[in-house]
Amino acid sequence: MAPRRPDGVGAFPKAVEPPAPKRPDPDSLYAALDLGTNSCRMLIAQPKGSQFHVVDSFSKSVGLGQGLGGSGRLSRSSMARTIQALRICKRKLAKHDVGHMRLVATEACRRATNSRDFMRIVERETGLSLEIIKPEEEAMLAVISCAPLVSTRTEQLLVVDIGGGSTELVWIDLSAVPPLERPRSIMRLRTGFKGDLGPFPTARVVDWISVPLGVATLREAYDDVDDDSARFALMSWYFEEQLGGFSPFHRENNREGFQIIGTSGTVTTVAATHLGLKRYDRNKVDGLRMTSDQIDRVIRGYLAAGPEGRRADPRIGRDRQALIMSGAAILQALLRIWPTDRLSVADRGLREGLLYAQMSSDGVLEDGPF
Repeated sequence: MAPRRPDGVGAFPKAVEPPAPKRPDPDSLYAALDLGTNSCRMLIAQPKGSQFHVVDSFSKSVGLGQGLGGSGRLSRSSMARTIQALRICKRKLAKHDVGHMRLVATEACRRATNSRDFMRIVERETGLSLEIIKPEEEAMLAVISCAPLVSTRTEQLLVVDIGGGSTELVWIDLSAVPPLERPRSIMRLRTGFKGDLGPFPTARVVDWISVPLGVATLREAYDDVDDDSARFALMSWYFEEQLGGFSPFHRENNREGFQIIGTSGTVTTVAATHLGLKRYDRNKVDGLRMTSDQIDRVIRGYLAAGPEGRRADPRIGRDRQALIMSGAAILQALLRIWPTDRLSVADRGLREGLLYAQMSSDGVLEDGPF
């Protein structure tokens, strides 16, 4: 056998195991869970600069509010589906040993007469303690989640969160805020829509409203209308009628300096269709700006396709095809009242707002640009 060369050339290489990825410090992890009328969704993240890095996530359609409009109660089957989803969330929280969390429920649990009983069952079966938040807090959290998408040129801002059981609208006047401070002034609204916001330039909430109609509840209200186009038109006009108490409904608005930010599965699905995506890509959708005409073309395409065509469209899917039209009806009503060439698409919402609010309150986000 030839002697081994001293420089090691020709010798078998040593196996080198890559170091195991460093596990995040549990105390640096934050979780946000949003139990809505239609879905159960959770994010686990850690702060990173002025943003956060997602460590784990979960999303499942549970239909918690199914049949709620007729009975006023959460059904046994919908509660069972939801508890199964919450068990998965509990396992993920335990796996990452999350140090900070906020777990909330919204419209379905606000409306159901048996929601308190359901909360007790959830805690007994999963060990999770959920809180039912008020509409104003839900609206506020949706608004601050969208802070990074606010343009420095925006003087009047409308944030719209189309949920499963309700739709929140918040109108914000930014005209007194220096342009570069406008996105950050939105983040300061985490303390609430009223009250002293301190010495900083202030984003002023002109008005806000929570309409108890979302994609699931609006569709359920017109379930007996067979004609697809007629049902869509009725839903859109009915939603518009609910906005009479919202003060900006009665004002003329200059398109210049006006921005709408839409956060919901409806808005992101419309954006994906507009882009012609074969597969959904959050990086292409979140922050996309669309005009009223572009949105109108997508909605007319949905109507022309009909229920079967929408069901076969991979960007919509079989589960969402009925709900996309009630969401589109809400979106069309809003653009009929406030036409704009600057609707920003937000693939973000209550969960992200919960994370930003927790991290910002704890002072773990850097005070820098978004």
